[in-house]
Amino acid sequence: MKPTPESPVATQVVPSPNHGERRRPVDMLLLHYTGMPDAGEALLRLANPLAEVSCHYFVFEDGRVVQMVPEGRRAWHAGDSAWEGERDTNSRSIGIEIAHPGHAGGLPPYPEAQVAAVIALARDILARWPIRADRVLAHSDVAPSRKQDPGEGFPWERLHRAGVGHWVPPAPIRDGRFFAEGDAGQPIEALQAMFALYGYDQPVTGTFDVRMRAVVEAFQRHFRPARVDGVADASTITTLRDLIAARAA
Repeated sequence: MKPTPESPVATQVVPSPNHGERRRPVDMLLLHYTGMPDAGEALLRLANPLAEVSCHYFVFEDGRVVQMVPEGRRAWHAGDSAWEGERDTNSRSIGIEIAHPGHAGGLPPYPEAQVAAVIALARDILARWPIRADRVLAHSDVAPSRKQDPGEGFPWERLHRAGVGHWVPPAPIRDGRFFAEGDAGQPIEALQAMFALYGYDQPVTGTFDVRMRAVVEAFQRHFRPARVDGVADASTITTLRDLIAARAA
């Protein structure tokens, strides 16, 4: 008897052996791109026991969805990562891999059918699990020093309009004061505290270092994608402030 997908959005199960016991309750949804030019090869890699990677769901370019790991199991998709002080994000999250060549492949637009399928799948998952809007995240949010996916071309605003994820209109990009790698002092401490308050793995050191630049870039990819440069300009800081305020409302 063929296994049945847990989500009605998925059409079949392509099982991956790469999973284990959850150690925490599910309260996160993480979105990834495969970063490979061929969707079939990406699917095979996620099912390969030697690769030691997996996901719960895989979304093809044409919108087809397959399930790879049961939602109640801990898939191996986030790697070394952290959010809101929790480092075992694999235990807390459901992972969706989106077939896409990624930055190495030129970051082409996500196909319409694929975006619609991701929205439908995410909505179904959110209806069944207690996942807050601000805990629907990019892989790059939880692993900013290592990952860029699903990238600044992913339509987060459209997902938000469909009821998936947290979003505010990005503040306009204007000239003015900014903070960048090498800066230090109390303003940097305050900004680091804001990023940590939202959930990023950002220690408050008072120094804008390489690690902080990666956090700023990850934030920009998700929430201010018009310019991803790792510079904390007024647009970036204001957008972060507005996100924190919107979450508290």
